[in-house]
Amino acid sequence: MQPDKPHVRRASHGPVSIVTLDRPERLNAIGARLLQDFHEALLAAHADPQTRVIVLTGAGRAFCAGDDLKEFSEQSASNESVAEMGRRVQQITRDIMFGPKLVIGAVHGYAVGAGFEWVFNCDMVVAADDLVAFFPEMALGQFVTGGVTHLLPRLVGQQRAVELIVLGERLGANTLQQLGLVNRVVPRDAVLSTALELAGHVAERSRTATLQLKKVMTSQLRTQLESALDLEEQAAMACFSNPDTAARVEAFVQRGKAS
Repeated sequence: MQPDKPHVRRASHGPVSIVTLDRPERLNAIGARLLQDFHEALLAAHADPQTRVIVLTGAGRAFCAGDDLKEFSEQSASNESVAEMGRRVQQITRDIMFGPKLVIGAVHGYAVGAGFEWVFNCDMVVAADDLVAFFPEMALGQFVTGGVTHLLPRLVGQQRAVELIVLGERLGANTLQQLGLVNRVVPRDAVLSTALELAGHVAERSRTATLQLKKVMTSQLRTQLESALDLEEQAAMACFSNPDTAARVEAFVQRGKAS
């Protein structure tokens, strides 16, 4: 029997490591396997002595469609499974933000839920002009992660952050750029090449200086962000365990089957 294909792959292009979410048949939706593979790929990229910068992208029609709701019953089966899922999701934010190397997002299609969170966990982001990003968690009875409760108010202000989280407004690429959540907007077929070009420029800078920049900038965030990650994890556990959440998720899945 052939082993299951990894849900994340890493490829080296000179001084650049490309980490690709590779579950296109599910729009790179987040499950336990994807989180484990993603964590391992990011660790490997950060540890690779040849890698100067990491580019993060997704295969297929979307960057990441958020939590795989088909796995919700498995994820919420016990307190242990809920805690493990929360821990793994938050670990990805730590891998992106607290790893030593700069991470450039190359995102397209959909960036939903934790997929959206990972976008602004990146140090720089190139967005395709077809990108749509939003938080569906509150409508599903779930809770945001990825340090959103600390990072998003710093980026867009407290009231706008609350609005985006609670109402789940869908944001296009140009709006995301106006809000300061992405750096550049380019045509869909140019998103990865533009990110690689940007990564090439980063790789030409002093290795010592760029490593120190990442260290200094994340060190200033770390205490408050770690606290936010822990509190979000606790809130997510409480929401996952709520029967109302299961009912909301089931209703959403059934609507999807009927459409």
